[in-house]
Amino acid sequence: MTMKEKQKLKAMVIDDSRAMRTIVGQILRGIGFEIVEAANGREGLRLLEKIELPAIAMVDWNMPEMNGLDFVCEVRSQPKSGGMRIIMVTTETDIKRMSEAMVHGVDEYVMKPFTKEIILRKLEQLAVSLV
Repeated sequence: MTMKEKQKLKAMVIDDSRAMRTIVGQILRGIGFEIVEAANGREGLRLLEKIELPAIAMVDWNMPEMNGLDFVCEVRSQPKSGGMRIIMVTTETDIKRMSEAMVHGVDEYVMKPFTKEIILRKLEQLAVSLV
């Protein structure tokens, strides 16, 4: 077994909905990711100070305390965050909002509701996988 096979990639799921964190977490666990969860952007930032940088962050836009876009802006202002891919998972469907997210450092965008296949395809497009 290689070192990479022994080491699980981490994924962070940030959403104020426990149900959404569970759904996204189950999809990612199902393909071998180790999951850390946060209920809002501020909690996500606190977690990033304590853990190894995750390979991927799945972030909701609309959350209390700190929304997803503010989280993305804060994370992308830190040089060490460059290796973490960010996928915005949200109900925000307006093209202007999508463009704004991409300009501020979101790598991909998934609209709710979504399927497991959509999440897997986005991860593949970003070359974030365990194989």
